[in-house]
Amino acid sequence: MARLVVDGEDVVVRLALREGLSARRREVRVPLADVRAVRVEGDWWRSLRGMPLGGRCRPGRWCVGERLHPLGRDFVAVRTGVPVVVVDLWRPVPFTRLAVSVADAEQAAEALRRRSRR
Repeated sequence: MARLVVDGEDVVVRLALREGLSARRREVRVPLADVRAVRVEGDWWRSLRGMPLGGRCRPGRWCVGERLHPLGRDFVAVRTGVPVVVVDLWRPVPFTRLAVSVADAEQAAEALRRRSRR
């Protein structure tokens, strides 16, 4: 399962091996200063926007990779039954949103909110 961590001045999504193979990358890194909002979404599918651009989706089970929509690109690593931390970003970072399923979503979101306020 993917992990969402703060590493220095960056927010990092670290993917498990199988997720990394599907997304064709092992991590996504964006500046912490570009975090606009952080929230937890209980239903994984509500965090998805647009059409898949890269990566893989198995409808009703999981989705990992990039998604293209009119506002830009999102990076998602979501699974059914696991809450999603949704991180909205200011432009012009590579992505407008990160959506990551993590077991301790509330705790991860709160830690990210605290760090991004500094």
